Amino acid sequence: MIPREVIRKVKQIEIVTRNIVEDVFSGEYHSIFKGLGMEFSEVREYQPGDDVRSIDWNVTARMGQPFIKKYVEERELTVVFLVDASASGMFGSADKLKNEFAAEICAVLAFSAIKNNDRVGLAVFTDEVEKVVVPKKGRKHVLRVIRELLFYRPRKRGTSIREGMEYLLRLLKRKTVVFVVSDFLDTGFEKPLRSLARRHDVVLMRVTDPRELELPTVGLIRLEDAETGRRQLIDTSSRAVRERFAALTSLRRREQDALFKATRVDCIDLRVGNSYIEPLMAFFRKREKKFR
Repeated sequence: MIPREVIRKVKQIEIVTRNIVEDVFSGEYHSIFKGLGMEFSEVREYQPGDDVRSIDWNVTARMGQPFIKKYVEERELTVVFLVDASASGMFGSADKLKNEFAAEICAVLAFSAIKNNDRVGLAVFTDEVEKVVVPKKGRKHVLRVIRELLFYRPRKRGTSIREGMEYLLRLLKRKTVVFVVSDFLDTGFEKPLRSLARRHDVVLMRVTDPRELELPTVGLIRLEDAETGRRQLIDTSSRAVRERFAALTSLRRREQDALFKATRVDCIDLRVGNSYIEPLMAFFRKREKKFR
């Protein structure tokens, strides 16, 4: 049985996110993911102005005059959310936990996808892939995806982005839009990221809580690593401690940004407590410029 609280939360997210899709993202999703695939339509005679690279040389040789292949945009896409369910997602200093915030963002994109008649799938991972929802179409299916994001309780607490990406490399046989949703508090995923980006359209969504970027000045606090259970007592009233924390965080993000740039994948930075509409719109505009 699914708890009433989860059903209520799913309905609430559906109402909020569907309104956002209708009011803000109408047409945006379609425009940035068009052209990911082309399917053969017909062969016709060559006409002045046609691209000579489209000439079908086999048909041309048989017919004795030039013919070209016509293609049409393959609009039905497959969208898969690769979502980090490690214990660090249970942290939140703002109005939501990181995993709740991530679920809402996935819902916005999932409803955008089904509005475009695309298939939506889900792979949930910790230090292994724990839950898979096969891509399908339709509102009921998207509600199931959202329910899994909210209701699923992972067996493990660790993180392995590498495991999640390698699983998709084995699973996905045709080009797919892959949204990787994580706080990216992990290393060692460089190689599978490069491989995944070569075969698919990969978009990274880095979800961060404000307290993971900057420590507040609240005196002595005990920090606990949600994934390992390791605890450490630190003095946040010390300026040196706060600056060291911020410097290490900044270094990790710069190293990740350099990797993402080298791999030519888009990364959307999303901050819990802030609106995700502006970062998503900025991403849409950036992708649209690429197509133009």
